[in-house]
Amino acid sequence: MDEVQNPYVPGAGTPPPALAGRGDLLRTVTVMLGRLQAGRFAKSLIPTGLRGVGKTVLLNRFADEAERLGFMTTTIEATEGGQLAQHLINRLRTLLFKLDRGKQVGHAAKMAFRVLKSFTMTFGADGLKFGLDVDPEVGAADSGDLATDMTDLFTALGEAARENGTAILIAIDEVQYLSETEFSALIMAVHRVSQKQLPIAVVGTGLPQIPGLAGDAKSYSERLFEFPIVGALSDADAREAIVKPARELGVEYTEAALAEMVAVTEGYPYFIQEWAYRVWNHAASSPIQVGDVTSIKGFVLQKLDESFFRVRFNRLTEQEKLYLRGMADLPLGPKKSADVAKALGRQLNSVGPLRDGLIKKGMIYSPKHGEVAFTVPLFDDFMRRAMPEYSQKGQLSGRGTPRAPKASRSTDVARS
Repeated sequence: MDEVQNPYVPGAGTPPPALAGRGDLLRTVTVMLGRLQAGRFAKSLIPTGLRGVGKTVLLNRFADEAERLGFMTTTIEATEGGQLAQHLINRLRTLLFKLDRGKQVGHAAKMAFRVLKSFTMTFGADGLKFGLDVDPEVGAADSGDLATDMTDLFTALGEAARENGTAILIAIDEVQYLSETEFSALIMAVHRVSQKQLPIAVVGTGLPQIPGLAGDAKSYSERLFEFPIVGALSDADAREAIVKPARELGVEYTEAALAEMVAVTEGYPYFIQEWAYRVWNHAASSPIQVGDVTSIKGFVLQKLDESFFRVRFNRLTEQEKLYLRGMADLPLGPKKSADVAKALGRQLNSVGPLRDGLIKKGMIYSPKHGEVAFTVPLFDDFMRRAMPEYSQKGQLSGRGTPRAPKASRSTDVARS
């Protein structure tokens, strides 16, 4: 098949050729944005889900829809280490300049610049320059309390937007990396602008632990945000994601090939793009056959191991790798923390720091008290490939170098 014409895009946050199965969520966002423009309250959205389900793609679509409706938008990728204030300073400075480009600066916009100057002087990192000769607004965004000052900043920004007849959307990716202080401040700021019915909204995306983190930060967060779950695609939607881009180029799949593709990817959007991309390049002609899929299984898994999985594996300490390897030998689904400790031959309290560290790194999450689960789909299969010589007592011989892929549960599903 023509590799240049290959329609599939297995990239990080790259829009797929067919965004299947997300129509309801996109419609919800359109309604939310419309209500905000009309001066009516609407809950902000933070879709949550595992890695590789397309959360970043959705966040970018939210921003695109907002811009189509006339919003001004800015996107932030949250990072570990308490950098939200610095991200906001950089992004909102640019946004305020755009707000008044080509227009006479109004009172509320001037105030917003002064409040941002105060916020910058209070929370800006060393060497960060505001780049505008205005005086700070004394008594606003200068207390040193992030929640109070972020609320002042969002309020001033919302009033400037209303004065200019526009609305603002702030999109935040990887929300789980916000500290509790940052998340609490963000919720308080959203609460205040909602009370004042200002045209400013926050949307985000993150891992499944976000609703719990929001509840820990502020008990009233569920009244401000909705946390829709973004999961694997249904069988019909997965088929659409595979078939539609190919059919537009005159290429078909046999039913057996399509069923195998859905089975090995388990409906996860990133895996669909990766597998379909490789299969397209391997297949000689249309229709694509089941043999085109099964014959390159080892090759595709190797590519996934080298990129999607390995980049996360390499961030782990040896003890963290052992913890995840112990998880991989337990039944599919959430695992009891006590069972993981038992698999490692350790006491539960002794592996607690490992568990907490892996949650902070975004490798696992806690669906409920006393349980852990992988945030990366099919990571249990990868861990068994990466550390094949692991024993049930948590010992590892060799260096844990991945070997040739063995049969995975996806292949077992496809053959059953």
